[in-house]
Amino acid sequence: MSNKTPRRLTYGAAVAILGLALTGCGGASETKTNNAEGAKATDATLTFGVQAPPNSFDPAQIHDGTQRYVWGSIYDTLIYNDNEGKLQPSAAESWEYSDDARTLTLKLRDDMKFSDGDPVTSKAVKVTLERTKNTAGPQQSNLGAVESIDTPDDHTAVLNLNRPDPNLLVALSFGSGVIADPDTINDEKSALDPVGSGPYVLNKTQTVNGNKYVLDRRDDHWNAEAYPFKTITVRAIQDRTALFNALKTGELDAGTVDANQAKQLGGGALKTTEVKGNTVGQIVLADRNGEVAPPLADVRVRQAINHAFDRQKIIDALYQGQGSPTTQIFNPMQPAYDEELNKKYEFNVQEAKRLLKEAGYPDGFSLTMPANLAVQQIQPTLTQTLADIGIKVEWEPVPAQSSGQTTRWGMYFNQGAVAPQSRTTVLYFRENGSHNPFKVKDPELDSLMEKLATETDPEAANKIYRDINKFAIDKAWFAPIYLQTSVWATKKEVDFVGTASSLFDVRTFAVSGN
Repeated sequence: MSNKTPRRLTYGAAVAILGLALTGCGGASETKTNNAEGAKATDATLTFGVQAPPNSFDPAQIHDGTQRYVWGSIYDTLIYNDNEGKLQPSAAESWEYSDDARTLTLKLRDDMKFSDGDPVTSKAVKVTLERTKNTAGPQQSNLGAVESIDTPDDHTAVLNLNRPDPNLLVALSFGSGVIADPDTINDEKSALDPVGSGPYVLNKTQTVNGNKYVLDRRDDHWNAEAYPFKTITVRAIQDRTALFNALKTGELDAGTVDANQAKQLGGGALKTTEVKGNTVGQIVLADRNGEVAPPLADVRVRQAINHAFDRQKIIDALYQGQGSPTTQIFNPMQPAYDEELNKKYEFNVQEAKRLLKEAGYPDGFSLTMPANLAVQQIQPTLTQTLADIGIKVEWEPVPAQSSGQTTRWGMYFNQGAVAPQSRTTVLYFRENGSHNPFKVKDPELDSLMEKLATETDPEAANKIYRDINKFAIDKAWFAPIYLQTSVWATKKEVDFVGTASSLFDVRTFAVSGN
């Protein structure tokens, strides 16, 4: 454990360590915040649709994204990411870093209980985090900097780090920060029937795994007033047309719709709310060393792929203009984003062909991509666009929820929610990041990541993020296509109040007028 005395980080230092534009750290009074100002618990109910059901409720196996609507209602996270992208207290009512950012002290609330009535203590934090860190799964890499955890008392957890981690606090506001009951966490049944400390419990009688999840509010929860709906039903409806029809017939109170569907709802019983720039659609050019797709080892091939896309035409044709072209994986609201970099890869088929010829592929080449749920809508467009420059794509059918983030495919399409820039950096650039399946390294990137880990000046840290962004674009590690605008349709009685910074939380829904 570090021998430094823990201290409360100054605003600027906390910002730098997080790599965020803003952050928060404070007392229990702040934890009552909710996306809907002044919201109160009511007897109202809510039923909404998503396309993907939770894969598991095991803390080590949960995925962030739409699945969080369910598991995030059952579990508390240590920290909460609000509508403005600020980190707010949650299960941890305050946090402190040591001077060298190698010790993080979390002070827990003293009024939390698990759904079985047992108190939530620092032991639960230690057991859950250590298990997630030591278990292969989607959350494991987020806790890679945690060397050990001390529990000096029931409401204090001290995370000792082997290196500063700019993403750690953000990770603790996502799936890596959930708290599970240490007495039942290893029971097989917990994967489908977990004991958590969150604001809702799973109604086992009415829930149909993979299809429908019924959540009953815990009125004894410490933050129950922030959750206005007494019962929430989350339905998994993979087919977008079926989801739209369920909205029109009143089976659902809320769900996402595309632009054409939104037009059909005009003046009816449903209202719509836009959330701009919440999703990045891109091809991850993962095999940069050419292990399974040798052409991708040449930067000119990856650059050619970037030149192949008429991004605005794709947005207009497939998404009815609901989005904006981009060559960056970062969001325009983030300091890492640089508008000038969007000029790097303008649509130019001839330039793409020239680069392929220069790289030794004048007649193009063939490769295989995974055909999963995420790519369905854009798959024909990707096929034709790449064929236009000489690249033949063979699509391999995979389970709907398969991400493609494996070494089986050299590149894959991903449509992912915008994340804080520190988290984006971890997911896409760390050697063990989930969107770096081939564990590609680069000396230039390694140097930037090392500088970022120890930088305490916020402006200097943001410059490093911009340099990382420029590195990715120059080396064409990815082929981003669009930042998509999503549209939520809700009944008149329901408001959608979320932003791109706070999606996948049931607090993004409010009772209209409440």
